[in-house]
Amino acid sequence: MNRLLDIITLEVMVVIIAAMPLTELRGAIPIGVSLGMHPLHATLLGIVGSMLPVPLLLLYLKPIFLFLRGTKPFRKMVDRTVKKTLQKGDKVKKYTSWGLMIFVALPLPTTGIWSGCLAATIFNIPFKNAFTAILLGTTISGGIMFVLSYIITSI
Repeated sequence: MNRLLDIITLEVMVVIIAAMPLTELRGAIPIGVSLGMHPLHATLLGIVGSMLPVPLLLLYLKPIFLFLRGTKPFRKMVDRTVKKTLQKGDKVKKYTSWGLMIFVALPLPTTGIWSGCLAATIFNIPFKNAFTAILLGTTISGGIMFVLSYIITSI
């Protein structure tokens, strides 16, 4: 029974780490592998965890940003965040959904689902297109991380 709880606890931990900003999938997979999970198992959990906040972000990010922008203490932070996203989002703007998918697929810092949802919101990509592009991008990114984790664990 304790072994089953340990396994479930590890799986939940990987899912939660994948859903968090900054670490996301790119941090969850190596952490899962370092805790003894097979790279494929950690990758699947990472993809699921990464996609958990996406619907909420796509639906509520714009109203939250508009509200925060209307308050004096948060106006600068919102403007700075939007400006940084616009600077990084040239490909997203040019290629819309395809650009969003590529942006999310790159396993680099600040190119995950949180930034992708922000870019989709800023560039007014429809929910269905944005969700699909982010899912595909996350799956590609997960595949890249899987291959890297698998190679490292095989050495």
